[in-house]
Amino acid sequence: MRILDPTDERVPVRHSLAARPEGVMGTVGLLDINKARGDVMLKHVQQRLNELLPSVAVKYYRKLTTARPAADELRQQMLGECDFVIEGLAD
Repeated sequence: MRILDPTDERVPVRHSLAARPEGVMGTVGLLDINKARGDVMLKHVQQRLNELLPSVAVKYYRKLTTARPAADELRQQMLGECDFVIEGLAD
């Protein structure tokens, strides 16, 4: 699998996939990057997670703007509170 980075890098940075756990347990964070209708899409994701994985807790987070990466405080909060994070992109 090749992972492409959309930034303008003259020399591509090599990335690898994170290790995958056996199953989903604990807390899943949903990160709304504040794009139009991202909240609608993430609400559907949350519904499906609740249906398919009722023992998993779901927490919702939202960036202040799409123009910048998530603030360090928000990333640290998610790191401390979540076992997995799903970032929602929508328009």
